[in-house]
Amino acid sequence: MWLEAHLVIILFYYLSSRLPPSLQVLSLSLSLSLLRFQVYLLPAEIRERDWCNVVTCHMDTAQAYVWRLQNFVLGEHILKPCPENPTPVKACAISACGNFTVLGTAGGWIERFNLQSGISRGSYVDMSERNSCAHDVEVVGVACDSTNTLMISAGYHGDIKVWDFKGRELKSRWKIGCSLVKIVYHRSNGLLTTVADDLVIRLFDVVALRMVGKFEGHTDRITDLCFSEDGKWLLSSSMDGSLRIWDVILARQIDAILVDVCITALSLSPNTDVLATTHVDQNGVYLWVNQAMFTGASNDESYGSGKEIVNVKLPSVSSIEGSQDNDSDKPIITPSKVAHKSSDQQIPDLVTLSLLPKSQWQSLTNLDIIKARNKPIEPPKKPEQAPFFLPSIPSLSGKILFKPIESANEEEDREAGKLEKKQTRIDLVASQFVQLLQSSADTENFLAFTDYIKSLSLSTLDVELRMLQIIDDDDEQELDKRPEFHSIELLLDYFIHEISCRNNFEFIQALIRLFLKIHGETIRQQPKLQDKAQKLLDIQRAVWQRVDRLFQSARCMVTFLSDSQF
Repeated sequence: MWLEAHLVIILFYYLSSRLPPSLQVLSLSLSLSLLRFQVYLLPAEIRERDWCNVVTCHMDTAQAYVWRLQNFVLGEHILKPCPENPTPVKACAISACGNFTVLGTAGGWIERFNLQSGISRGSYVDMSERNSCAHDVEVVGVACDSTNTLMISAGYHGDIKVWDFKGRELKSRWKIGCSLVKIVYHRSNGLLTTVADDLVIRLFDVVALRMVGKFEGHTDRITDLCFSEDGKWLLSSSMDGSLRIWDVILARQIDAILVDVCITALSLSPNTDVLATTHVDQNGVYLWVNQAMFTGASNDESYGSGKEIVNVKLPSVSSIEGSQDNDSDKPIITPSKVAHKSSDQQIPDLVTLSLLPKSQWQSLTNLDIIKARNKPIEPPKKPEQAPFFLPSIPSLSGKILFKPIESANEEEDREAGKLEKKQTRIDLVASQFVQLLQSSADTENFLAFTDYIKSLSLSTLDVELRMLQIIDDDDEQELDKRPEFHSIELLLDYFIHEISCRNNFEFIQALIRLFLKIHGETIRQQPKLQDKAQKLLDIQRAVWQRVDRLFQSARCMVTFLSDSQF
């Protein structure tokens, strides 16, 4: 995918820099006099090492030029369609095999050429036209499919025609109803995108010969279109300064930005991570990073409805201007735009996943197996030989007195003291896990707690849950007054809230399994905890039944479509 920039002039500058100084001025003037402003450029990578793989069309020029991009040189062939009645070439396309190029002229003539030899391989003629051409008006675009089976052409008056690529016969045609400006064809999904004077972007299925989508939103002339590599996104720019991103599958707008200088051409990288744009009266190429690949879900509802568009200023080349406008270029973020409830980002009757790696939440359910596998086979053995330095007590007699071994009772007393101090420290200072759980339960907003436990490692999360275990001892304290009992209640409330909101579905399921494995016996013995567990079970059953019905509907539909014969 390439931007429609002045590649021709760039190539001549490159060649001129390698010529002697006496010939550089002649070469530059010759290039400017021969090649006018470029109106169409199309590269192909499949035959880059064999022959010319770039075709360019120029303003008011009745011929097309071929280029060898690998060597940055102009090709040896000049393609001249319809020598009897020459008209400016307006559109070009290269076949999927890289052997042929198809040219469309302002007089409605479409002709196919061989790129290796530059010889004409026939023209496409519609006998119903009065001039015995492909179209009775200017050809605004041509395209070839991925198998060299079909060739699509579009005329200015809104007629789209599908031809047999090899036989050059007309197979089908349909009319848009208004004047066409531009067409873009995606070979992978077989969709043809058209831009008309009514500022509406239309999607057509070339095989089914019907319109499958329509996008409206631009208020001025549409300058360029671009598909993503997988064909799921469609990007469009307009002279109103807007750049809009459309979801082809959902048939809706998913993002929009407004720049201060209108975009003239755009191109998206194959990984959809970088967007390149050119702008009016700007010589540079601007690069944009796809923020959706590095951040979470945004408020697509406002962008999809067109109510909210982000204003972006282009970066300045001057350091003085950039320092003065540094503060004004920063977007203003309001709380209403930052804080979006999870329900606004969800589709009814569906669940939202946590987007965590599968190994993280799946290992949470198999933590016992992982611990048993990582357990050492043999315990560490003590060294058989005595240490080099023996512990001794200093004395004035000169006799070496070895330090006596502590009695077993003293060791037990010391260990008991350590455990008592540790237990006292745990009782006095609650962990961050418990503190976040209590604060989230008080505010009824568990977002901070969810983010915290998602950031914990598996072993740390397991330790936090096991620290809440209620161990039977000799004290007479009631269980419902113990802090561990209260924390278990809050965890059950947290699970009920997340399951009812259908948030982080797979992570919460794995967490519930680990929680019940640790605290299941305590819940079974306490009636108060049994009531909360029953409520969790009812909500879990209701949510899963809705999701299971959707799975069953999808399975039935896939089975029906796979068994159907079209």
